[in-house]
Amino acid sequence: MTNNYQNNCHSFAGYTIGILAPNLDYEKTVGNVANANTFDFPVLYEIVDIDLELLFKGDASLNETIVSAAKKLEEAGVRAIIGACGFFAHFQDVLKNNVNIPVFTSSLLQVPLIESSLASDQKIAVFAANGENIKKALSATGNHNVDRYVLVDVTQLDEFSPIRYGVKTLDNHALEVALADLAKKTVEADPSIGAVLLECSDLPPYAKAVQEKTGLSVFDFNTLINFVHQAVDQRHY
Repeated sequence: MTNNYQNNCHSFAGYTIGILAPNLDYEKTVGNVANANTFDFPVLYEIVDIDLELLFKGDASLNETIVSAAKKLEEAGVRAIIGACGFFAHFQDVLKNNVNIPVFTSSLLQVPLIESSLASDQKIAVFAANGENIKKALSATGNHNVDRYVLVDVTQLDEFSPIRYGVKTLDNHALEVALADLAKKTVEADPSIGAVLLECSDLPPYAKAVQEKTGLSVFDFNTLINFVHQAVDQRHY
């Protein structure tokens, strides 16, 4: 019997992960979720032409557009759907109830796993691309232990503005240094922090530098995507 995962009767085949990607114009270096060279397995992108500010807010007016894009990925034969922005978290429930494959909208879905790995008095530093709405996004993915989160707004970094606002050319090295320094200062200011989570799908290229500066486990979109890929496409040993 052929199940859905084995069915390759589509225009294309072999894609395990489908990625919902906002239509943003800036350099996507390797490590960025929007750069296919980041992954050791095929991924399929579907552009979601939406207002990023509305995405940050979780505006329900985006539901139809986002669901339509997810259904296109499902019809193309992917085995799981990822959102290439942590604030797709707002749409986790509506998406999982409108497709028949696993949905992992946000890096924030890793929070319960991270919490379970830490001592009860340890916290998670969450570095977010939008500080104003990060609490709402965490709540949308079932993360309500607010006392355990140290929320850091990455927009305070001028080096992040090319990604956030598209106002100038991105300097990858400068952003790497700035983010790592910010992470170090954050952890030094609160020694109870036991792990770091990078919400934004643009930040994984800098995860190693953050880890080297903090000495902590660093979770991001790529740790999520690799985990999901392993689950939906197991191999023989």
